[in-house]
Amino acid sequence: MMSLPKDQLAAVRQGDGEKATLIVKRIPMPQAPGPGQILVKISWAGICGSDRFLIYDRWQMKMQESTKGVPGHEAAGRVAAVHPDMQDIWKIGDRVGIKWVSSVCGHCEFCRNGTDELQCASQHNPGFNAPGTFQEYLLTDGHYATRIPVSVPDDEAAVLMCGGLTAYTACKRSAVRSGEWIVVLGAGGGLGHLAVQYGKAMGMQVIGIAKGSEKEKLCERLGVERFIDRAKTGDLVSEVIKITSYGAHGVVVAAPRKEAFRVAPLFLRPGGTVVSVALPQGTDAFSGTWPGLNNSRRLNIAGSVTGTRKVGKLSDQLMWVIILIHGI
Repeated sequence: MMSLPKDQLAAVRQGDGEKATLIVKRIPMPQAPGPGQILVKISWAGICGSDRFLIYDRWQMKMQESTKGVPGHEAAGRVAAVHPDMQDIWKIGDRVGIKWVSSVCGHCEFCRNGTDELQCASQHNPGFNAPGTFQEYLLTDGHYATRIPVSVPDDEAAVLMCGGLTAYTACKRSAVRSGEWIVVLGAGGGLGHLAVQYGKAMGMQVIGIAKGSEKEKLCERLGVERFIDRAKTGDLVSEVIKITSYGAHGVVVAAPRKEAFRVAPLFLRPGGTVVSVALPQGTDAFSGTWPGLNNSRRLNIAGSVTGTRKVGKLSDQLMWVIILIHGI
């Protein structure tokens, strides 16, 4: 067994609201792995936009006491200890990724159907209702941890455990096929720039919408067919229709602005799909449009968040093949 310290460093939240801070201090090590668990030595932890919302209490959902004040939910590292019942799956030293959903009950309706375990009422979420990834060691469910391919470095794998899975799943849920048009709102942001890359890798024609020359340079470097600067374009809908003839086949809303949710369905051609992934502050932003337009054009409004256990596994070859070939 790997030699383990008695305590560890962690970034721990002090205070609450906008005055909250993170203090690096020593805290006790997690307990030894129990049934189904592994202990992970974290080498890289990503900082997701939702971490800021949780740290500063900007959402209705708050960090719970069970986090012990440690935020973070996307990380990569190596297995440091294994419960005996996990030794056929994990070995000490194996490379492993930690996701937003780190454990589920496995018995409820949503877990049993194999596709909706993200709705499990008993799920564990690091940084929300379980200790997060901003620490050196983390105890996690070995069944739900993700095996990282050898050729994907830890610093890249860490952010793919949340942002990557979320963007990939959103592109799949859009049902946009190779050669068809997809609009990414917030294309220059954390989720958006990943959605641009996955869309391109899946053969979609991508229109990126964001604000400013830096976002434009990024999107063009990532290969968008067209970039629309929302600050310089008076009528975004007309511009998208002009580019696509009848409207886009799909839209990914990766911008947490109320206006992005309002305008997204207007970009669609008949039968198109909006996939909402951004999480705005407050509760007054709404996805969808008025029923007359929605019904007559047979529009689809879908929500998506992170990825399922299947997507996080090597068994879902498409996500990892895209990463390895296209260098996302």
